[in-house]
Amino acid sequence: MLRFAPSPTGDMHIGNLRVAIINYIVAMQRDTDFVVRIEDTDKERNIEGKDQEILQILEKFSLPYSQLFYQSANLHIHQNLAIKLLEEGNAFICTCTPEELEADREKAKKDGIAYRYSSKCTIQSNETVEEIKAKNIPFVIRIKKPDAPIVHHDVIKGDFTTQPNEVDSFVILRNDSTPTYNFACACDDMLTNIDMIIRGEDHLSNTPKQIHIKNLLGYTKETQYAHLPIILNSENKKMSKRDDASSVKWLFEQGFLPDAILNYLLLLGNKTPKEVFTLPEAISWFKLENISKSPAKFDIDKLRFLNREHLRLIDDKDFSALFGFRDSELGKLAKLYLEEASTLSELEPKIKAIFAPKNFEGEWSKEMVLLRDIIAGAPAISTYDEFKSYLIEKSGLKGKALFKPLRLLLTGAEHGPELSDIYPYIKSYLLEVIS
Repeated sequence: MLRFAPSPTGDMHIGNLRVAIINYIVAMQRDTDFVVRIEDTDKERNIEGKDQEILQILEKFSLPYSQLFYQSANLHIHQNLAIKLLEEGNAFICTCTPEELEADREKAKKDGIAYRYSSKCTIQSNETVEEIKAKNIPFVIRIKKPDAPIVHHDVIKGDFTTQPNEVDSFVILRNDSTPTYNFACACDDMLTNIDMIIRGEDHLSNTPKQIHIKNLLGYTKETQYAHLPIILNSENKKMSKRDDASSVKWLFEQGFLPDAILNYLLLLGNKTPKEVFTLPEAISWFKLENISKSPAKFDIDKLRFLNREHLRLIDDKDFSALFGFRDSELGKLAKLYLEEASTLSELEPKIKAIFAPKNFEGEWSKEMVLLRDIIAGAPAISTYDEFKSYLIEKSGLKGKALFKPLRLLLTGAEHGPELSDIYPYIKSYLLEVIS
């Protein structure tokens, strides 16, 4: 079983989307469940409606899940498991104040060493949680650091060994009785029998802590791990919220297709048998082992290229419908503009300009009016060459004096695809086009 575990704290990042896509693909390859877990335990950072936005994005990318649950629903289970560790001597109550902990951090910084918990509260009195609560003393529950190194294998990154001091005695239950990220995550993965965890490499340091938690809770089922390299921006820095292209929502607003975005995210730092592909195709050949260990740089131009290719793959009638038309011929017309436009937001004004009222003022206004009147009274003409000859004969115009105003009249723009290519698709709509 695999899972995608986003937090509803902001717009979905393309790195998170990549995680969701790859988890889904591997789940389909293994014929197992793909679970979505909304990690909403950090109430202060949660943004209302972001959970639904996440689910809507998954739907747009055709990533159906077999199970959905909210992490906050497991709060009592998290608390009970923390108490279990405490009662078994695998965790301890820590009453260190924030001031004491900050002083220890400052000392470690001054000494040039990594901060580690002082172990001050490791040796406990026999007081229970209830007795300490009765005294109104703030406390947290910390897990005891491991006795031996934590060893794990990563499908992408290789083998890792983490020493006990690096894992440390970290907090698993805060002073408000809510679980910390690592504890809630490990417990939920254990409870739902997640046997493969695929996520971003920023979680790599969390893995030994989560393994340690599951070990002490007696979980013995094997779990595989794969940590995807980060995505870099144009400045070779980790993509952040400051980068517009990091937001899936922004990419949609720019007119990028889900299929193209998915295609691009699976290409990043990956060896694939072909450059342009769909999700069903990727499911047939995708291998985690083919993903590079190194970060991948985001290239908006490459995404634009893929978007054009996926726009070309859309059925002509469906493509026409994207612009509010029903005739498949107009879908073919729109595809002519893919040489100069890469996204729906770039294509839409070009297509709509053809059917929008024309401007009969300006340098070529006289010629445009003349051509309009001739076309309005012309018989149906099947080919562009015949159409052109008819206009030359009736107007006396030729060369630039003919083609400049004619292009403006037929397309509403000074530049674009060849009129000979455009004409077959608009000849049935000429009276509408020249109005």
